[in-house]
Amino acid sequence: MKKLIVLTMVVLIAAVVMISFTTKTTKTESNPVLAKDSVGSVKAFMSVYKVLKSARCMNCHPSGDEPLQGDDSHIHTMNVKRGVDGKGVYSVRCSNCHQAENTPGLHAPPGNPKWALPPANMRMVFQGRTPRQLALQLLDPKQNGNRTKAQLIDHMANDDLVGWAWHPGDGRTLPPMNRKAFAAQVRLWIAKGAYAPGAKIK
Repeated sequence: MKKLIVLTMVVLIAAVVMISFTTKTTKTESNPVLAKDSVGSVKAFMSVYKVLKSARCMNCHPSGDEPLQGDDSHIHTMNVKRGVDGKGVYSVRCSNCHQAENTPGLHAPPGNPKWALPPANMRMVFQGRTPRQLALQLLDPKQNGNRTKAQLIDHMANDDLVGWAWHPGDGRTLPPMNRKAFAAQVRLWIAKGAYAPGAKIK
């Protein structure tokens, strides 16, 4: 009986030790909690970065107050401006041309019910940002829309305006990976420690 108790305790201790070294996953969400891995985290972010720097994302995250358009990311025609709320100024409002869904036809105005640039007080610039600058910006609630890491993942993975990038209408190039793969890379970046690439990485 004594040997059985000792054996049981040894097995229990061994199990606890093994569990402490295995990957953990939260029970309330699908975002894994992995061991910190700066190399793996940065590698995942670089995949995310390629998507965010594509025209479908960057055109609505310009460095200035004019939206960009086209696969070459040229300045929007008609002197369109951001405005305080990100939806244009005076009579030149985004909703004048951008409806709740894409207008049919080659290069016709794209659409979504939330069509806008980020507001003036939370500009979320992608254009011109290095990988490090963009990673740090995305992680900073003062610059990312007051989002936690979990909320950032949810925004990237599920927000319908973000999702428009993969359904942009005729004549527009899609981001370099599909949305499911993109969301997986965002989760991996965060789960492995949310590391920002080094300053020398371009």
